[in-house]
Amino acid sequence: MSEWRQLASALADELVSAGKLRSPEWIAAVRDTPRHLFVPHYLEPDGCGGWRRVDTVTSGIASVYENVGRYTLVGPDPHGWGDGPLSSSSTPGLMTRMLESLDIRDGHRVLEIGTGTGYNAALLCHRLGADLVVSVDVEPDLITAARTRLATLGFTPTLVARDGADDLADHGPFDRIIATCSVPDIPRAWINQLAADGLLVVDLQPSTAAGNLVLLRRTEDGAAGRFLPGWATFMPLRRAGEVPRSPTALDVTAPRRKSGIGYREPWTEPVWWFLASLVLPSGVIFGRFGEGLFLDAADGSRAEIVPHSDGADVAEYGPTRLWSSIEKLHQEWVGHGRPGWERLGVTVTRRTQRVWLDDDMAGPSWSLGPIAQDEISKP
Repeated sequence: MSEWRQLASALADELVSAGKLRSPEWIAAVRDTPRHLFVPHYLEPDGCGGWRRVDTVTSGIASVYENVGRYTLVGPDPHGWGDGPLSSSSTPGLMTRMLESLDIRDGHRVLEIGTGTGYNAALLCHRLGADLVVSVDVEPDLITAARTRLATLGFTPTLVARDGADDLADHGPFDRIIATCSVPDIPRAWINQLAADGLLVVDLQPSTAAGNLVLLRRTEDGAAGRFLPGWATFMPLRRAGEVPRSPTALDVTAPRRKSGIGYREPWTEPVWWFLASLVLPSGVIFGRFGEGLFLDAADGSRAEIVPHSDGADVAEYGPTRLWSSIEKLHQEWVGHGRPGWERLGVTVTRRTQRVWLDDDMAGPSWSLGPIAQDEISKP
C-alpha cells in the first residue's frame, strides 16, 4: 500500500473512532481521496505575526492527513489587523460530520459553497459522481487549481468562480447544499435553489465567532431546522470587492460605570455570544487592548471593558450601548436556564428570519437581520 493510502486509511479509522464518520460510503471516500494532492502546501503562524509556508513535498505528507484544518490562503483580516486566513482545507472530521448530517443519497444533486482546495468536492464526487456536484468560490485562482487537482483523479464537477451568495439556479435545483463558510444570515438565493424537502448545512454567525452549524430543511414557505450539537466555526463568506474595516477610537469623554456582569470575554461563551450578537448592530468586531477588551460596531458604537479587583469598569460610546445590550441578553440567557445549542433553532420565511428557543411558535425568538425585500420562491 502506498504511503498516502496508509495515511488516508489511518485518518478514516481515527474519524470512525471519534464518532465523526459512520457510513460506509463516506469511509470509502476518505480512504480513497489523496488529501495531499489538494494541499501541496499550507500556511501556519510563524510566531512573529506573519505566516510560514509548509511544503508537503519537502516536509512530508503525513501532516496533511492529520485531523486538522490547514490554512491555504491569507490576506487582509476583516478587523483590519494585518493578514489573516482567507481559505483553508477544513478539519476532515468537521467535513465528514457535515456531510453525514446532510443524509446524502444516491442521485442527489449537491451544491458546495466554498470550493477552497477542492478536497471536499473530491469527497462528494467519490460519493455521487462528478455530474451531480457543483461547487462555487469567489477566488478564480482557487477554482482553477481545484479543477486541475480534481481532473487528476478523473473528476470533472461543475466549478463556478463567483460570489457564493449569488443565484445558481441554472445549475439547480439542489437536493443538498453544504456551505464551508459562515454567513450572518441565510442567503435567500440558497433557499430558492433547494429542492422541496432539501437540506442545507451552514455555519450561521451574526458576528465573528458567534455561531454554529445549523441544519435547515426546505419548507413551502422557506426553511427551518435546529443547530447541530457541538461547536464549529468557519471563515466568513467573502464577497467580491469587500473592504475590511478597522476599529474606531473611543471618545475619551465617554462616562464609565461598573459592569453588571463583571469582566468576561463573551466570545469565549459560544451560545451566549451568539444570542448577544443577535441584538447588537451588524459588523461588530472585538479584541483586547492592554488589560481590557473592546467591542466596536459599524455604526460607530464602541465599548471598552477594563478589569479591576472589584469587577470591571465599562465605557460606552455611540448610538448603541454595546455592553449594556450584552448585559441584558446575558440576564435573559441565564433566566432561560443557560440553554445550549440543542435548544436553539432557525426559521426562514418569505420575508423574515429568526432564531428561536425550544419551540418555533411558542418560545422566545430573535430576528436575524431586516425584513427581506426579495421573497422566497415556492419549491
